[in-house]
Amino acid sequence: MQTDRLEVRLTPDRGRGVFARVPIEDGEVIEDCPVIVVPEEQVAAMGGTILHEYFFRWGGTHDAGAIALGFGSLYNHSDDPNAMYVRKYELGILTFVALRAIAAGEEITVSYHGGFGERGPLWFEQK
Repeated sequence: MQTDRLEVRLTPDRGRGVFARVPIEDGEVIEDCPVIVVPEEQVAAMGGTILHEYFFRWGGTHDAGAIALGFGSLYNHSDDPNAMYVRKYELGILTFVALRAIAAGEEITVSYHGGFGERGPLWFEQK
């Protein structure tokens, strides 16, 4: 799967990931991803499915969920990410933005913690 700017490739240790096909500048919007919002009362049902690995917390209290379309649900986690995502609730969009210059061929990563400087355990073993 690819566009002029992005492609999905296998990584050596984390399954699929999103890679830049062209250089991306610091602060540049990488992708705007529409989302499918999962209502709060349905989030628990996702817990036993593969979708749990691909959804974002959503809504003002983060009790709802969202599945990002486009490449949005395929960006891998890093404790030192080169991109971030911004939730645009009113538009139903996740916007991915470069935190620094990203070279062509480089994997684009985000922090699954959802905020700057947040740390702590994730729901999977990091590699």
